[in-house]
Amino acid sequence: MAINVLYTANAVATGGRNGHTQSDDGLVSVNLSIPKAMGGPGKEGTTTPEHLFAAGYAACFGSACEFMSRMLKLIPKSIEVKCAVGIGANHEGSFGLTVDMEVSVAGLSQEDTEKVVAAGHQACPYSNAIQGNVDVNIKVVAV
Repeated sequence: MAINVLYTANAVATGGRNGHTQSDDGLVSVNLSIPKAMGGPGKEGTTTPEHLFAAGYAACFGSACEFMSRMLKLIPKSIEVKCAVGIGANHEGSFGLTVDMEVSVAGLSQEDTEKVVAAGHQACPYSNAIQGNVDVNIKVVAV
């Protein structure tokens, strides 16, 4: 499937999960450390690739829901996306991810909230990129 690229983000990582990653503009610049739960040092003041993925996915998913709400003419007061990304061994002996999201939408009925979130999930490039590869569980809450 051909994509008409509108924007490209660039970053460099050195040292893997116990190293450093930085975007080319320097706005993202973080030290990484494998968490103790995964057998790593869990250094203070560091983050993980899963934190970075969760933050990016939450932001992108929220924007996709906002975009689709306008397309559906179901305009909420606000949309908040909480995203948890888990990592662990899969049944094939390698590693995989899980995603749990809670999407809270203010100003719409539960039915309309579900329509907006479902449409956002279909439109979101992160959702499309991991479709069929990552279990994504979405809790939808009208507030």
